[in-house]
Amino acid sequence: MANDEKDQPSIWGQPFQKFATDAIHAGQEPEQWNSMMVVPPITVSSTYKQYSPENHAGYKYCRIKNPSRDVLETCVAALDGAKHGLAFSSGAAATATCMQTLKTGDHIISSNDVYCGTNRYIKKIAANSGLELSFVDFTDLKDVEAALLPNTKMVWMETPTNPTMKVTDIKAVSDLVHKYNSDVKIVVDNTFMTSYFQRPLLFGADAVMYSATKYMNGHSDVVMGLLTTNDEELIKQLRFLQYAMGPVPSPFDCFLVNRGLKTLAIRMEQHQKNAIAVAKYLEVNPRVTKTVYAGSESHPQFHITKKQAIGCSGMIGFWMQGNLENCKNFFTHLKVFTLAESLGGYESLAEHPAIMTHGSVPSDQNEKSGISDTFVRLSVGLENVEDLIADLDQALTAAVSSNFRKYNS
Repeated sequence: MANDEKDQPSIWGQPFQKFATDAIHAGQEPEQWNSMMVVPPITVSSTYKQYSPENHAGYKYCRIKNPSRDVLETCVAALDGAKHGLAFSSGAAATATCMQTLKTGDHIISSNDVYCGTNRYIKKIAANSGLELSFVDFTDLKDVEAALLPNTKMVWMETPTNPTMKVTDIKAVSDLVHKYNSDVKIVVDNTFMTSYFQRPLLFGADAVMYSATKYMNGHSDVVMGLLTTNDEELIKQLRFLQYAMGPVPSPFDCFLVNRGLKTLAIRMEQHQKNAIAVAKYLEVNPRVTKTVYAGSESHPQFHITKKQAIGCSGMIGFWMQGNLENCKNFFTHLKVFTLAESLGGYESLAEHPAIMTHGSVPSDQNEKSGISDTFVRLSVGLENVEDLIADLDQALTAAVSSNFRKYNS
């Protein structure tokens, strides 16, 4: 983190203590290796010699446990202020494993604009396993309360949501749900904020999920999922499922994400700094009808973001003037931003959710959530912010200028 407080938004609270130190040192102790190596090794062995049957040095088969994965899981837990961390082969695998703790007849509540992959899993797979589903607006506590049933066992939320950036009050929802039934598990997808800016366990969540493919790794070269929790019963279930189903990441991928975490603090600071500038530019651009950035005071739930987070990432959504054709033209004119799915890497990405990431979601549901033909999602990267703004400006001008007068007459 920058030492100069002028570089920090004054609206936020104090950063989590020792975050950068834990990211660099937690689980990385050289003393655990005979060679005392500073950088943990990539341990690729799939099996381990035993002294005698079931008498071993702590490892016997890679699917159960692996030194490279242990290092990562310890570090991730420390960054969330959690006792336990688990790594999976993808964010989808982490999500599926979490929901495998439920049984036929159990009820899940999720947000009506949840990430499309989670939406797909719940509707297409969990429902076929006999789980009951409700999708609600988490910004309306009455909507959440009305959805609670005697068989509700899990509440799955994102905040901010992907891609429309709605913000959920984690504590308010957790308090409401746990008052109704303390056994209901609250799981928060914290991918957009990371543990650097937001720790849902502090506000009543029972578990936190990350697509580590995004910010936690930060280099767009790994697919991985993470879970953290303080719940002793839940971690027993999750560890068993991780071993029994086998959705584990490779040792090399664990090495890469562990390495990515070492720069998470400074990366998130720069993502935020760039995103604030880009959001301010978009908010006053006449070719943009609306901008949503959870770190902006213009965001309708900014008061919640400020209450439960100490900053905000580089995720921005905006609606353009014009129609689908104008929006497509915008993407073809981008030069610094790359038209691609995913987010959270060092490079800036732009995508069209209605066609790309959320193309599998029914169009009427997308429209209801605000994912229209002119909606754009940006993942603001680490380039020079002047170049990012100039790129957006020339692309918007080229895409909308031909009929801009019509929209402003």
